[in-house]
Amino acid sequence: MRSVSPASPWDFRGALSPGMLSDSDGTWKPDALLLTEGSGKRGQGPSREPGGWAKEAAPAARRKLDPILLCLLGALASEKKDGPEQIRRGRPSTSMARKERGAAQGSPGSGGRLERRSRRGRQRYVEKGGRCNVQHGNVHETYRYLTDIFTTLVDLRWRASLLVFVLAYAATWLFFGLIWWLLAYCRGDLEHVGDEAWTPCVKNLNGFVSAFLFSIETETTIGYGHRVIMDRCPEGIALLLLQAILGSMVNAFMVGCMFVKISQPNKRAETLVFSSHAVVSLRDDRLCLMFRVGDLRSSHIVEASIRAKLIKSKQTQEGEFIPLNQTDINVGFETGDDRLFLVSPLIISHEINEQSPFWEVSQEQLEKDEFEIVVILEGMVEATGMTCQARSSYLVDEVLWGHRFTSVLSLEDGFYEVDYNSFHQTFEVPTPSCSARELAEAAARMDAHLYWSIPSQLDEKVEEGTEKGEGGSGGGGGKERNGNLAGTESESKV
Repeated sequence: MRSVSPASPWDFRGALSPGMLSDSDGTWKPDALLLTEGSGKRGQGPSREPGGWAKEAAPAARRKLDPILLCLLGALASEKKDGPEQIRRGRPSTSMARKERGAAQGSPGSGGRLERRSRRGRQRYVEKGGRCNVQHGNVHETYRYLTDIFTTLVDLRWRASLLVFVLAYAATWLFFGLIWWLLAYCRGDLEHVGDEAWTPCVKNLNGFVSAFLFSIETETTIGYGHRVIMDRCPEGIALLLLQAILGSMVNAFMVGCMFVKISQPNKRAETLVFSSHAVVSLRDDRLCLMFRVGDLRSSHIVEASIRAKLIKSKQTQEGEFIPLNQTDINVGFETGDDRLFLVSPLIISHEINEQSPFWEVSQEQLEKDEFEIVVILEGMVEATGMTCQARSSYLVDEVLWGHRFTSVLSLEDGFYEVDYNSFHQTFEVPTPSCSARELAEAAARMDAHLYWSIPSQLDEKVEEGTEKGEGGSGGGGGKERNGNLAGTESESKV
């Protein structure tokens, strides 16, 4: 049988060549693979006796095959059957395998369809567009919003902000117009309208309407010149100074609110896009969870960083139920891969290792699980220097097992071109359906098999050479067996 060296921890076809048989249909059948009970103590291999591995491991391996290796053999079979063809086709993210699994869950009108329907209608914690789907109720201490009135006004919707803007100016104009009218009424200026001998506080102020117009002219510093304040009215001069100061404060506050609201970087996040699906596949012989991010603008995001959270309810060992518990998903914090140079679309990868919350999650468990992955991209807008944050999320149905993203970058004449038509597209690749833990255990077992099988073969060769030496040394006085030891012994006797 032709031996092929293994290319990855789960590609063990060549490593098992002494004990693997190939059927006429090309199916791989394992023979002696596993460390069985009685083959040695913990941390030791089977007997170093010639043929000890096959004698001890083969009967147990024929009786029962490790489910992990069955999982990996299934992945190899799928790779052999349709893997290269699928890669050449570059099929989009909608896979026939998911449709078949969905059909196998139940016939029309059965529980399988109800399960898919309920999962499709699962409530999101963060919407795909980034809006957090959380509302605060029964907040009795509403005065706290007034302590930070500036932020409260900025957070209002545009219709409410415009209403507050108009009401703020209208209220101050009406308030000071009323005070000017009361001042003229108290001094008796309204009773001496048209009297040339009378010196009013405000010239040509003959009613509330004229007082309101004078208030607008004073606060907006228009000054038409028809209504003016006289120098013999000290209370009017004090009121003029007060309105000028308060008017400037109102202008600064309201214009500042509108400027901050207009320049908010929320709309900048609309041009930061996330892939519609996340994928799970092998990368450098390790299972990885991946998603793609991109920036549609030519102006870049400075100091961009990415992070991810797993939103999943859990129950502690003490029985405490924690709804929507947040767990960090490492996307390269230790290595610095979470800091991005987002000039072209990038694929963010999370290696599923011992510290990963998906360490023991297989493809079958993934389809039955309920969780949400929230991804957050932060950075400063190059044009304004303000911090921008874009968010998205992936439900269980939006995580594709055994898929990989289609390349969107191509080299043109003097530049690189990004094809955003393929930004969300994926294609299927051969991927083991077992969990990362089971994959690591299978790889460790294969390493142990190779480690113990090679010394056993060497021992067999040494033993065969020893037997041949003993057979040929009967008439030669043991000269070929141990060099010149026999001659040395005869010389000592003489």
